Amino acid sequence: MTAYRSGYCCILGRPNAGKSTLLNRFCGEKVAIVTDKPQTTRDMITAIKTTPAAQIIFLDTPGLHESPKELNKVMQAAAKEAAESADMLLVIFDPRDTSAREDLHLARQLAGSAKPVIAAINKIDLVEKVRLLPVMQLLADEGIAEIYPISAKTGEGVEELERGIAACLPEGPMLYPEDQLTDQNERFLASEIIREKLFQYTHKEIPYSSVVIVEEYKERSESLNAVRAVIYVERDSQRGIVVGQGGQMIKQIGQAAREELEQRFGKKFFLELNVKTRKDWTKDEKFLKEIGRQYKG
Repeated sequence: MTAYRSGYCCILGRPNAGKSTLLNRFCGEKVAIVTDKPQTTRDMITAIKTTPAAQIIFLDTPGLHESPKELNKVMQAAAKEAAESADMLLVIFDPRDTSAREDLHLARQLAGSAKPVIAAINKIDLVEKVRLLPVMQLLADEGIAEIYPISAKTGEGVEELERGIAACLPEGPMLYPEDQLTDQNERFLASEIIREKLFQYTHKEIPYSSVVIVEEYKERSESLNAVRAVIYVERDSQRGIVVGQGGQMIKQIGQAAREELEQRFGKKFFLELNVKTRKDWTKDEKFLKEIGRQYKG
């Protein structure tokens, strides 16, 4: 009889490589927010996939990139923490990108030690198969033995990749209850859903200059939760865009977020959103630490 396996798999890759889409595909439902804009993920998202043969705890991380901005330093620190604590690495590549070798080196550097590494070449539904061969050869030359062409969007190759990940995990019992999907608390999930709608409805610099802080999350009854949240931006002009003419933009964002919250948790939500300006918050180390602490409990 084959022994049960369980452990942590850190997902690494460039911004917009499809990490969050793949995470949601593994789990069969939405765990991480997904938009068409790069650098959507800012924190380490944990998702749990339990099968009869293995329990895989996925750590979805901010995209691999280098930047002097304080916010980006915090994001890369989150990726490094995940890579160091994981049992193995899954590095996602976009075959249309030319930075595969650099991404692989950076992933190994973040991990800090020799760990099993699996490569997945994503978005194969968007390119001709012949374009995959140079990337696969490059990865093979770098010593990667297990390379999986996949499409996180359509699901092609994902089951094979999942089996490959499970085979790399150590033998051991389940680390989480069988029916648990994530270890993120409801306050964090609410802030992520609001932030996703902000990404969807605003453009240009707004998503990258904004952060959502849930100041209050209360269960008022078995059928109603109340959430009060603030969207911080860096400049007054950005606040005007998020609020919109006559408050229409923030109303649209709030309605879309409330509908998804109700669908996600199966109960009604009262959602209050405010927009405030906090000048240059992405460079404010103290404020960034406060944001991080808010979601630890």
